[in-house]
Amino acid sequence: MGSNCPDLAMDNSKYSEELAVAVRIVHMACCLCRRVQEKLVSANNEQMKSKDDDSPVTVADWSVQATVSWILAEVFGSQNVSIVAEEEIQTLSKPDSADLLEAVVNTVNECLSDAPKFGLKRPDDALRTSQVLDAISRCNSTGGPDGRHWILDPVDGTLGFVRGDQYAVALALIEDGKVVIGVLGCPNYPMKKEWLNYHHKFYQAMSKQSPPASDSWEKGCVMYTKKGSGEAWMQPMVQGNEKLEWPNSARLIKVSSIDDPAMATLCEPVEKANSNHSFTKGLVYSVGLNIFLHPNGRNQPLRVYSMVKYAAIARGDAEIYMKFARAGYKEKIWDHAAGVLIVEEAGGVVTDAGGHPLDFSRGIYLEGLDRGIIVCSGAALHDKIIGAVYASWESSNL
Repeated sequence: MGSNCPDLAMDNSKYSEELAVAVRIVHMACCLCRRVQEKLVSANNEQMKSKDDDSPVTVADWSVQATVSWILAEVFGSQNVSIVAEEEIQTLSKPDSADLLEAVVNTVNECLSDAPKFGLKRPDDALRTSQVLDAISRCNSTGGPDGRHWILDPVDGTLGFVRGDQYAVALALIEDGKVVIGVLGCPNYPMKKEWLNYHHKFYQAMSKQSPPASDSWEKGCVMYTKKGSGEAWMQPMVQGNEKLEWPNSARLIKVSSIDDPAMATLCEPVEKANSNHSFTKGLVYSVGLNIFLHPNGRNQPLRVYSMVKYAAIARGDAEIYMKFARAGYKEKIWDHAAGVLIVEEAGGVVTDAGGHPLDFSRGIYLEGLDRGIIVCSGAALHDKIIGAVYASWESSNL
């Protein structure tokens, strides 16, 4: 399907330039993350800190944020760019973080030196420490209902990242409260569905034994879409010294056509920290999802970190993802914006548990969220899940 992929560089329709730049940026950010992850997994955790909520943050989080911020400002003008992003510089600016800051600056400059490989402009000179900190701190917008805001999660699923597992780089554009562009980079998510049965470390071991064949061994993908297009696309990650040449083997992705809950595959979070798994499990039984009865069949849950769950739904690897947050936890827009649009344009449905669209117009949180988030491959399946939520809610412990 790659031959049908629109050439964004030649496309004059609305948001085409922004989407072309965003896809290239995410490709570059994914390569940065891959290099950092390889070092992190094989070394110690000196390049990682904990935030106030004890969630881990790494060199990659800050480096991606600085890189994306710098590129967007260069392309569109810093005065025209508003960025809502997860990381701040307080931790990085502390005296005991000097080595970490140096690692971030070096990582950013190493990444930006490769910018032409992705069709982007490199800086004339290496960025100074102050410039890197400025780029990170410029991502201080709180979004809202008016104007354009880029929404960035530099490393979504940092726990998966530091464990050498799944994570995502997510970049979206919101205009007047609506998500209009979504790009999702999944560096450890294989292009071929069959490889989901193997942990990517097994893939890495196999790759070292024999050179990867482009049609079956590709690991890592970038998905992207534009609101109203009715299409979502997936490209393989750029490997080694390759250049990003459009359309880069892009192919259309579509959600699964399965609408019988008994045949559906459920996407589950790996970590239970922010989710109410007991309610989800009860709901799974009530709607007829037999995932716990067929441990070796299609119904075995797909457990992945981060927004990779949205990627799985968008390309038909699973049919259902439900997230019911524990009391006191508020969903943030950068954890959902890019993934929601990609699933929707690929033919899926995303709402809160009351069946209402998610509202990205009210700042950094998904305010007004009714109980949880329901992501389904189609309307028929979604209606069944919503009905089961209402039937199960009164007996839940939420």
